[in-house]
Amino acid sequence: MSNPQIRRQTRVRTALFLVPLAAAFALTACSSDESDTGRAEPSQQTAAHPASLTCGGLGIDDAKIRYRTETLIKAPLRAIWELQTGVERWPAWQQPVTSIKRLDQGPLREGSRFQWTTPAPATATTPATTLVITSSVQQVQPDNCIRWSGPAVGDGLGIDNGVHVWTFTEVDGGVLVRTEENWSGAQVEADVPTSTAFLGAGLEAWLKDLKAAAEARP
Repeated sequence: MSNPQIRRQTRVRTALFLVPLAAAFALTACSSDESDTGRAEPSQQTAAHPASLTCGGLGIDDAKIRYRTETLIKAPLRAIWELQTGVERWPAWQQPVTSIKRLDQGPLREGSRFQWTTPAPATATTPATTLVITSSVQQVQPDNCIRWSGPAVGDGLGIDNGVHVWTFTEVDGGVLVRTEENWSGAQVEADVPTSTAFLGAGLEAWLKDLKAAAEARP
């Protein structure tokens, strides 16, 4: 197989993993002022790798693929925290999450694990598959921050590891929610710009859904 063919297949497979996590990918093409959306401009998100968000003193890995963004949510901190950490109910407000199960019991805490799925459609070069993502919580500080990591595995698709940090800060007018994530693995690192773009789209869509769900609560 020629190098161009290998590269094209890598791009397609990378996209297959990322598109489901960014169900509203087209939304990121819509521009608006930060004061209206609470979202940082792309140049602010990626400029010179600013200091990582942290929880319990730990942030994301020093990986090639990384993305950071934020939004202002006009809702109580407790409502936002419950939505984000009530992982069993993610499918109710995140369409890309098709199923999820806790691998332990009780409140989400350090050491908690959960497994969730998202579909990847068929293309000319890869079959339809379901990605299984197993996330393990390393750090959590109630109403403040959470950090988890884990691999994503599917038929012909895979990310060796992803580290995801969320922070929640009460400010005038609501709660500033920040998130940062990295991916590592030979398959996604074969095309860093494309993988980073799709990672960013997924995080922007996640924040948009979280904002909509929290602000819609009574």
